[in-house]
Amino acid sequence: MLQLKIENARLPAASGLGSAPLSVAVRNGRIAEIAPAIEGEAERVIDARGRLLSPPFCDPHFHMDATLSLGLPRLNVSGTLLEGIALWGELKPLLTPEAVAERALRYCDLAVAQGLLAIRTHVDVCDDRLTAVEALLEVRKQVAPYIDLQLVAFPQDGLYRDPTARANLLRALDMGVDVVGGIPHFERTMADGAASVRELAELAANRGLMLDLHCDESDDPMSRHVETLAAETLRCGLQGRAAGSHLSSMHSMDNYYASKLIPLIAEAQLHAIPNPLINITLQGRSDTYPRRRGLTRIPELRAAGVNVALGQDCTMDPWYPLGSGDMLDVAHMAVHAVPMTSREAMAWTHTAVTVNNRLAMGLPDPTLRKGAPADMVLLQARDEIEAVRLRATRLAVVKAGRIVAQTPERVAALSLPGRAAQVDPAAYAPAAEG
Repeated sequence: MLQLKIENARLPAASGLGSAPLSVAVRNGRIAEIAPAIEGEAERVIDARGRLLSPPFCDPHFHMDATLSLGLPRLNVSGTLLEGIALWGELKPLLTPEAVAERALRYCDLAVAQGLLAIRTHVDVCDDRLTAVEALLEVRKQVAPYIDLQLVAFPQDGLYRDPTARANLLRALDMGVDVVGGIPHFERTMADGAASVRELAELAANRGLMLDLHCDESDDPMSRHVETLAAETLRCGLQGRAAGSHLSSMHSMDNYYASKLIPLIAEAQLHAIPNPLINITLQGRSDTYPRRRGLTRIPELRAAGVNVALGQDCTMDPWYPLGSGDMLDVAHMAVHAVPMTSREAMAWTHTAVTVNNRLAMGLPDPTLRKGAPADMVLLQARDEIEAVRLRATRLAVVKAGRIVAQTPERVAALSLPGRAAQVDPAAYAPAAEG
């Protein structure tokens, strides 16, 4: 008997299986068959009714040690990146492993409900107690059956700027943290920032680890540490294993320099991870008008063949008072902020928060296919564009063939003379191609 059978489901265009409804059969936690119709009984059968069956969502850039801490010990009044960092510095001495773990586990519950089953979280190591590292290593064990959780050793206050950051980063890696992190633009000088990139790249290469740096999260067009990161990625043989997160300064760079930089990023096979929700709220704070959006050059990076992923960064913490663990919200904001309103680009944002994000984390391609793990999300939408447009309801979240979360479909009841009794927000006439 099959473990699960989902009938009448549409799969993303990236699956290469066309747009007609298909059935997906699951046995022993893996996809056993995908076909127009599948015979045989199953322990559980779901009629998708023409809805989109998507790979699970993935977040390649998050801060789980700070999540859900909004208001502790106070609110970020200015809304700036720097006040957020200062506020986090006030909160760090008050942290306990139990409190960090409790908030992180509550967030993971929310993530599963949103179909978010893989997360890379940066963990601040500028705390000699390594409180957050200790807590999140334990959380990683607890959520392993349903979330792929990667930890990044992140020296929030600067590898060189903080007197014990370097030693603490090495201790965190020795404790089992997965990825080498850094923040070169927060060092005291540009020279120190470049030196930190070189040292961190060498460290990642020597330990056989991935590298993910907060890079150029600044409105300063002269913040150019991504150039050093790309060059060091090539020198240290880290192609495909290194990522530049944020890259906000590229928004403000002149076009000539960008035309030189982007091919270097592509040559280095550097993953680019902008964070639309955060980049457009934290950047441009010192501007009057016109005000910069601060989101990196996504279309140009895509055109050069760079793997562009989209991160969430924060949910209800010192930097961002909003957020809900919803990667479709991230995709939706990217469409507006770049902007990207061609049908190809809108559909691409769904691919970004499912496929591209996992590639940036070094995880296997999650495309739904025979033999792949049965990890998937049934959405109240007919295609990828509609999923992004509506930030579609997650009707069912499946991990290894087991339904781990369900949400009732969103349908409004109407009482209007001569009109329909119900409105399904996913019912619409597709727009023309173009």
